[in-house]
Amino acid sequence: MYYDITGIILAGGKSTRMGENKALLEINGITVIEHIKNLMTPIFNKLILITNTPDEYKFLGLQIFTDIYEQKGPLTGIHSGLVNSETDDNFIISCDIPLLNKSIIKFICEYKTEHPITVCKADGFIQQLAGKYSKSLITSAEEILKSNENETRDVNQKKRKCSVLTILDKCGAEIINAEELIIYKQHMFFNMNRPEDYNWILKNAEFS
Repeated sequence: MYYDITGIILAGGKSTRMGENKALLEINGITVIEHIKNLMTPIFNKLILITNTPDEYKFLGLQIFTDIYEQKGPLTGIHSGLVNSETDDNFIISCDIPLLNKSIIKFICEYKTEHPITVCKADGFIQQLAGKYSKSLITSAEEILKSNENETRDVNQKKRKCSVLTILDKCGAEIINAEELIIYKQHMFFNMNRPEDYNWILKNAEFS
């Protein structure tokens, strides 16, 4: 168990593509968010949840914080998590990656690097919502979130400018090719966004 790394769960998305709160959908009789909590609890001594609908998650018994800035995508949740964390290093995970396992989380946490961010690349994408983030990123995150406050009224444009990939580019990140690792399992970073994704997980989910 890590005492010097905080586990941070993000549950701030609007689930527009799913049509209902994806974090509260059930897999094998328990909610997706509970699967994430159960995965993280044995790994991290301190676990917090970031959400803008805290009443929905009181049943988890976790310490809950909301976004500090206007919601512009996951970066606002990452920022709030880092601000409210009491440790320099933090493992951040989105609530819609239920197939991740302990082995890959520990590998990311223990990977030696000078960069303030450690994430994996798998399935052709940088998996930025399952990685280690340093508390030192707070100022940079705030600069990104503030930079376009008055630039545009286009919500989608604001979200693009405030994407998590922006802070990876700005601050530098260690990007691990997960598919080259012995511990890698296909679909472990599978992102559950749409009803067909949920149905696929119900048929194929293996938790470890």
